[in-house]
Amino acid sequence: MPCSPVLDLEGLRLCFLAGTLGQGGAERQLFYVLRALQESGADLDVLCLTRGEAWEEPFRTAGFPATWVGESPFKVVRLARVIAHLREHPPDVVQSQHFFTNAYVAAAARVVGAREVGAMRSDGISELANGRFQGPLNIRAPRLIAANSNGAIRNVAGLGYPVAKFHLLPNTVDTAQFEPPAAREPGPVRLLSVGRLVSFKRFDRLLAALARVRSESGVGTTGIIVGGERETEDLGPELHRQAAELGLLPEGIELRGAVTDMAPVYRRADVLVLTSDYEGTPNVVLEAMASGLPVVSTRVGDVPDIVQHGETGYLVDPEDGDSMTAALLSLVGNESLRIEMGLRARRWVDEHRSPDQLPKLLAELYGRALE
Repeated sequence: MPCSPVLDLEGLRLCFLAGTLGQGGAERQLFYVLRALQESGADLDVLCLTRGEAWEEPFRTAGFPATWVGESPFKVVRLARVIAHLREHPPDVVQSQHFFTNAYVAAAARVVGAREVGAMRSDGISELANGRFQGPLNIRAPRLIAANSNGAIRNVAGLGYPVAKFHLLPNTVDTAQFEPPAAREPGPVRLLSVGRLVSFKRFDRLLAALARVRSESGVGTTGIIVGGERETEDLGPELHRQAAELGLLPEGIELRGAVTDMAPVYRRADVLVLTSDYEGTPNVVLEAMASGLPVVSTRVGDVPDIVQHGETGYLVDPEDGDSMTAALLSLVGNESLRIEMGLRARRWVDEHRSPDQLPKLLAELYGRALE
């Protein structure tokens, strides 16, 4: 990917289109980006296809309220609404925060004479699988795409898309909000897993490993799954059935819904476990590391670039249940190892993914967009 000129952000006019302001990693990253741009003196505008969701009020309170442009279910009407807004408030750059809004942004920017930046927030392969035409369209339409994962860029490049079309914009984490506690709570070792209750997150792997760890470790161990469902898929009942079959109910696993403030949850946990089939750059891994937790994760997306195997956690192949269990057993049975790995994880986040880096990263991105 070519080098980017560094742009002065002060006075830059930016309009963001979000597909949703629900409780997710893309929305949290958008909040961080907007806050960094606000502090740098940029002129901000936010549009959203939905309304009344979790991040809407925090956005409004922080000074960047979202304008609803999703009144109609018809895409052409939504696009016309976006274009009308941009004509009233001309931007230098229009930026998509979700992959499925890339085509809206590309079309609207061309109509009003602005530049556009698309988004790719997972592994690239899963985005392309989203419809026979829709996936490829949302990659081809924008002239520049901000991806949060090197792995995703490699994946789509392998399918023939030009690498020069993509710009790495890594996720950051609020290290003031997510920080280690003075001391971990006494009691059983708590294995935490976080995410939407959808199939690719593979919480079934967590339950299977947890059952084995509780049986083999001799150490009191419990699991916590934090996550909400979405309308098209809700694995909550299925996970309850599996947990009951494995003897994890009632005291072995806590199945919680969506949580607005995750910081206290990380402070109560001892290990973060990620069992997904695919990811981009999971926010939960960065938040857990900032909170001083070691991570045991499947080797997916950019997790291997974040978690240093044997130093800040352990990486296992997705289908290797034995290695997942062995990694958890090594941490469950060794408190000092958990603490040492957690401290190293926090230091890595401080050095590599703190919000202080965002202004420079964004200046490089918009420098490329406006070339």
